[in-house]
Formats: sequence, structure tokens, C-alpha cells
Amino acid sequence: MHNSCLPLVIGTAQLGLPYGIANKTGQPNQSAATAIVREAWESGIREFDTAQRYGISEQVLGKALSELGISKEAKVISKLDPNLNHLDASTISNAIGESLGKLGVHSLFGIMLHNESLLSLWDKGLSEILFDVVSSKRVKHLGVSVYSPDKAIQSLNTEGIDMVQLPANILDRRFENAGVFQLANKNKKQIYIRSIFLQGLILMKVEEIPEELSFIKPILEKLESLSIEFGLTKKEIAIGYLKSEMPEARIIFGVETQEQVRENAAAWGEKVPDSLSRKVKEIFVDINERVLNPTLWST
Repeated sequence: MHNSCLPLVIGTAQLGLPYGIANKTGQPNQSAATAIVREAWESGIREFDTAQRYGISEQVLGKALSELGISKEAKVISKLDPNLNHLDASTISNAIGESLGKLGVHSLFGIMLHNESLLSLWDKGLSEILFDVVSSKRVKHLGVSVYSPDKAIQSLNTEGIDMVQLPANILDRRFENAGVFQLANKNKKQIYIRSIFLQGLILMKVEEIPEELSFIKPILEKLESLSIEFGLTKKEIAIGYLKSEMPEARIIFGVETQEQVRENAAAWGEKVPDSLSRKVKEIFVDINERVLNPTLWST
């Protein structure tokens, strides 16, 4: 299925460091990473999400783009290292220069603030520094990666921020319920959804769940019966829901293998019945923060 251009984005954290609860294969080597990027490109995926903090992800992605001869066409979004002094223009400029060098691209499609707390610097000089970077043509769009609906709303209402990355999935509907997607459409800004499988948790089998996460089992059992009822895989349900409920959003997924790229692109192409969304909204209501926030899993 070769769509001219899918609204899917490859997340490259896995290419730079071993990542995610369901990660079985570990960090792919360069040739595996290049194969993943090739598979994505051939599926019609044109955007790649990376960050200065994702280990060697920028170099690995840059090398893949270069080997495939697509460095000029690929749209790459990166995130500034959150530990940089964001109010020092030369620090930010140098950091962006380094990313461009590692990625082997002339300009970034987007640069994002790595976390929402950095928004507090926006009016203290950060916006001017970033506007200069945009006018120098090294970056096209500015964005921020957020964790909370109120920061998403603040970002969408901030002049100069074009893109907002946030977590959302069939279990985590906080942003949806807060009207974030409607606001983005109204303000003509782009939402990028990450954590669509909740770090792979949504795709795990009930019996694979480690003992300390047993509080998640009842939710996964409900998801498995939904899967049987609709004759769809859990992946098709997870992607199908977002596709029907947030059609304007772009969807980021991390991958460790070519196969996962193919499966995700195919799942995007599956038609899901309208009744699926209604069912998801009925079954998964007010899911506990302990389930939705991976940082709370280990406690």
C-alpha cells in the first residue's frame, strides 16, 4: 500500500538508545536502522522525530537518510537538549548547527522544546532566539513536547508555536477530553501524538505483563475482548481509534524492526467501524494516572 504520503511519523528514540517496556530486540545497528528508514519511506512516511537527548539517534538517522539519498526531502523534527541554557542565543544556535550536521540536512522541519517546563522561558527571550533561527532558514517550525493538557492549551495559544507533541492513546484521552484537538484545528496548529501504544504496553499480552504491573491486567483483558469482538488486532484498534477521532493529528511511532513499520502502515490503512470509537469511549473511562504514566510503573 503506497500512499502518496501518510500522516505517520517515525520516532527514532529506539535508534539511539534501548527504549520502552516491550522492547525485545534492543537498539538496532546502523544497517537495521537504514532498513527501517527505507521501509518507512517506501510506505509513504516522510517525517522523522528525533532529539538531541536520544543517544546517537540523530547520527544514526542522518546516516540512514544519506545512504538512501533522501536527506533533502525528508522532514526531520528534533528537540533541543533540555539541559542547554535556552536563553543564550549562541548556545541554541550552536546546538541547532550540531543537529543539522549530525542529521546531514540543510534545515529542520521543526525544532521543539523537549519539555513543557521550558515554556516559562518563552517570554523571557527564548521566543526571540528561536524566531531568529527560523528567519535564518535553519528551522521551519517551532514546537514543544508536553505532558499535560493545560500546557498543550497554553502552547496552542502561544504566538509562534506551530506544533505540539503530546501523549494520547485509547487509554489516555485526557487531551481529547480537554478539547486540545479542537483548539489545534481552530488555531491551525499541528498536533503530533506520541505514546500511541503506551510504550508498547497496549500491545503486550496479558500473560507477558510483569508482576509489579499486574494492576494493568484488567484493562488489557478488556482490550483483548474488544479485539475479539471487532476482529481487529490491538494495534489496529489503537491506530484506528486515533485515525477516526483525531484525523488532523500526525501519529509518531517508535520502531525497532522493519516489520513494525509495515504493520503500522498497514494498520493505518485498515478501515475500522464507527462503533469502535463509541465502544472505546465507553470501556476506557478515567483510567488511573498510575497506568497512563510510565514513570509511575516502577513504584
